Amino acid sequence: MEIVVAIIVFVTVVLVIFLFGAALSTPLSVLGERLRSLGGDASRRAEEKTQFRERVEQALDPLSKAMPLSADRATSTRLLLMQAGYREARAMTIYTGMRVFGAFLGFAICLLSGIGITSPLLLLGGPLLGFFLPRFLLKRAIAKRQMRIRLGLPDALDLTVICVEAGLGLDQALMRVAEDLQHAHPELSEELKLVNLEMRAGKPRTEAMKNLAQRTGVDDIRSLVSVLIQTDRFGTSVAQALRIHSDSLRTERRQRAEEQAAKTTIKLVPPLVIFILPSVIFVTLGPAVIQLVRTVFSTTH
Repeated sequence: MEIVVAIIVFVTVVLVIFLFGAALSTPLSVLGERLRSLGGDASRRAEEKTQFRERVEQALDPLSKAMPLSADRATSTRLLLMQAGYREARAMTIYTGMRVFGAFLGFAICLLSGIGITSPLLLLGGPLLGFFLPRFLLKRAIAKRQMRIRLGLPDALDLTVICVEAGLGLDQALMRVAEDLQHAHPELSEELKLVNLEMRAGKPRTEAMKNLAQRTGVDDIRSLVSVLIQTDRFGTSVAQALRIHSDSLRTERRQRAEEQAAKTTIKLVPPLVIFILPSVIFVTLGPAVIQLVRTVFSTTH
C-alpha cells in the first residue's frame, strides 16, 4: 500500500511539473502570460527602486546644497563613502542631504514634543544627534565592510599564488581571483575588478594598487600593496612573496582572535558585578538574613 501511494505521489508531482512547464513555454497560454508577467516583476521592482532613489536624490539635493563643504572636507567625505562601498556620484548628495535633514528632524521633534521648551540643552542636542547620526552609521558600515574584506584576503592570496604558479601573470591572476571570489567575498571581488579596470584603462599597476589601498582603508591591503610594489620593483618571485605574506596574515588573524578572547574576561567583569553578583548574594544570604530578623524580633517581643 505504501508503494502504491509513493508511486501516485511521484506521478502527480511529475505531471504538475510537466504541465507547469508546458503552460510557461506555450506562447498563447493565459497561464504562461501570467507566469511571465510574474517573472517580470523583478525588473519592475528594480525600476521602481531606481525611481525611488531618484526621487530621494531630488528631495535631498536642495538640502545638500544648504551645507557647503570645502574641497578637503568633500574629498575626505567622498573617500569615506567609497570605503563604505558607495561610489556613485549621487552618494555625496544623498549623504549630505541626510545629515541636514536629520538636523531639521531632530530640531522639529524636540520643538513639537515640548522637550526643547523645558530644556534648551535638549533643543540643541536633538539637531546635533540628527546631524551626526548618518556619519556614525557610515562609520559602522565602513568597519563591517573592512572586516569582510580582511576575512577574505588570505583566501584571495592563496588563489593568487595558485594562479601565478600555474603560469598566469599577476594581472590575469587578480582577474581570475576576482571572478572566483564573486560569491564568497563579493566586496573583495569588486575591489579587485576595479583594480583590473584601472589597469586596462592605462593606469600603472603601482597607482592602481595604491588606489585599492586608499579605497578600502584596510591595513592588510596596504601591506599587501607594499609587498607587491617592492616585488615588482626588485624583480623577486611574486608567488613566494604572496605565500609569505599570506602566512603572516593568518598569524596576525590568529593573534587578533587571541587578543579578542583575552579581552572577554575583562569585558565579563561589569555584567558579573552588576547583574549576577547581587543575585548570588541575595540567594545565598537572603534566607539567613530573614531568619536573623525573625529571631531578633521574636526575642524583643
